Amino acid sequence: MFSPYYKKSGRGDPLDHACLNVALYGPQHRWVMTERGRPAVSRDASNLVIGPSSVRWEDGALTIDIHEGDTRLFVPWQRPVIGRVRVFPEALNRVAFALDAGENHIWHCLAPRARIEVEMTSPGISWGGKAYLDHNRGAEPLETGFNTWHWSRAHLKSGALVCYEGERGDGSLFASALRFDRSGVPEPVELPPIAGLPDSKWGIGRRTRSDIGVAEVRRTWEDTPFYARSELASRFLGEDVVAVQESLDMRRFSSRLVQFMLPYRMPRRKR
Repeated sequence: MFSPYYKKSGRGDPLDHACLNVALYGPQHRWVMTERGRPAVSRDASNLVIGPSSVRWEDGALTIDIHEGDTRLFVPWQRPVIGRVRVFPEALNRVAFALDAGENHIWHCLAPRARIEVEMTSPGISWGGKAYLDHNRGAEPLETGFNTWHWSRAHLKSGALVCYEGERGDGSLFASALRFDRSGVPEPVELPPIAGLPDSKWGIGRRTRSDIGVAEVRRTWEDTPFYARSELASRFLGEDVVAVQESLDMRRFSSRLVQFMLPYRMPRRKR
């Protein structure tokens, strides 16, 4: 949905603009988002192949085989990014939610709670921990439907909580908080108070929710001209939690400067 090539093409053939985005944070930081054309893409009910990488359901886990390279501008050499990620859902949710009255934008939290296993051979790192899996789809460009959005989620002792809010393209506001129980069943809960956060270094306004209206940015993982992803210390439903938060500014995304910059971060290959 952030592809400058797809936007320029008129968005007529999404399978001609597919990519696997991989972001590794820490001392061995890597970032991959290489777009590939239709000849490099194949799929069926259980498998998706994008160039040398693939995603499939196997033995109850979403298995992601990564065989990519960090080819961004100013990276002095193409660093390989190779490994396998397995996501094991602990709860599955069958209910999707419309983010606008016309149902042009649908959000589906597939696994509000999951477990993850990461085994990378390049760089040589591995770990396991908590995970989350969701899906967005739409019938119109994202920048048409939204000006901004803020999203955050956290594991609870029993289940998970997701907060979603923002400004639609017509200027109307939306906000919701959903608690998922251990079985993945969603239940709307009262929105916690707004907890303001400092702007990102690129000046992206960030916001989350917290029981006491206070949250702290522990780390900022992604800081770009139109998108920021952060780790927060917060409090939901009486529990102190570590939350993942993202803020998106589609007005920034649509600017000529950002569209000019994106191909240097997101190269395209036919295969």
